[in-house]
Parts: sequence; structure tokens; C-alpha cells
Amino acid sequence: MRNDYPEITEKINKAVNFYIDDLGSIRAGRASTTVLNKISVDYYGTMTPVSQVAAVSTPDARTIAIQPWDATLIKEIEKAILASELGINPQNDGKIIRLSFPQLTEDRRKELTKTVAKKSEDCKVVVRGIRRDEIEKYKAMKKKSEITEDDLKNIEKDIQDIIDASIKEIDAIADKKNKEIMEI
Repeated sequence: MRNDYPEITEKINKAVNFYIDDLGSIRAGRASTTVLNKISVDYYGTMTPVSQVAAVSTPDARTIAIQPWDATLIKEIEKAILASELGINPQNDGKIIRLSFPQLTEDRRKELTKTVAKKSEDCKVVVRGIRRDEIEKYKAMKKKSEITEDDLKNIEKDIQDIIDASIKEIDAIADKKNKEIMEI
């Protein structure tokens, strides 16, 4: 991406990074510790992400192991997982919580690809909104005679090039996630 417009690039990068994090929470049949990113537990009165109170690992492709550093948290972590939208029952042996991810059905895979497409389109809408807002700023500058008509046309083209590159990146990320979901 060009860096002639660092404020635009920064806003787009934030949107794309949020999108990537959001896609990470979609479980694609294989275990990924990112599904725990939005799960927090009460740790001495403070809601703390699971990854900050336990060692989280993936011993195999279908399992996540969570070993709390403070053994008293095991029940709290288990409750938080059950209350989350993961849809997985944790297995607790008193020291480690294991999450076993079942093989996805074909219908569930198709459903997940639709979710990816929706999140992808939402991200593109945000990026297009950034384009609209930024071009409006430059149109206002043109109206105040701070820039010329030719400058405005060049700026609009440059911004559009940045947006086009971002949308290609979003599509590539979505394609990668869809391939991951459809793998058997």
C-alpha cells in the first residue's frame, strides 16, 4: 500500500486488523487458540482474558489445552467457556481444561463461509466509508481553494488505488479463511 496518505492507511489497517481478529474467532474445524480471545474470567475482581491467566496450547489439531497458573481459576474458566458462544463442552481433569473440536459437517462449513462473506463485506463497507470521508475532506479543501481541481482528481485516484488494494487484501484473507473452513 502507498504511504502518501498515512492517516488513510492507518485507518484502513485498523479495520483490516479488526477483521482478521474477528475471523480468528470463527472455528474452522481445527483447534485455534484465537477462539479464546474474547473469553474473559473474573480474576481478583478484574475481567481478564483466559490467555493472561493460563497457558493455552494446541497439543493436536483438534484440541486446545488450558492450564491455569492459579488452580482456583479452573472452575471460573470452565464457566466462562460454557457461557461463551463456542458451543464446546470443556473437559476438566482438575489441572487442565481440554476443548475438543469435532469435525465440521458440510452444512456447518457452508454456514461458516456465509459468515466469512458477511464479515468480509462489513469490512469493505468500513473501508469504503473511510474513502468517502477522506475524499470529502479534500473536496472541502478544493472548495476553500486550498487545492486545485487537478490536485483533487489526482488525490481521488490515489485514494481509490489504496482502497482497491485494501479490498483485494480483504478478499484474499476471506479466500484463505474459506479454504481453511472447507478443508476436510
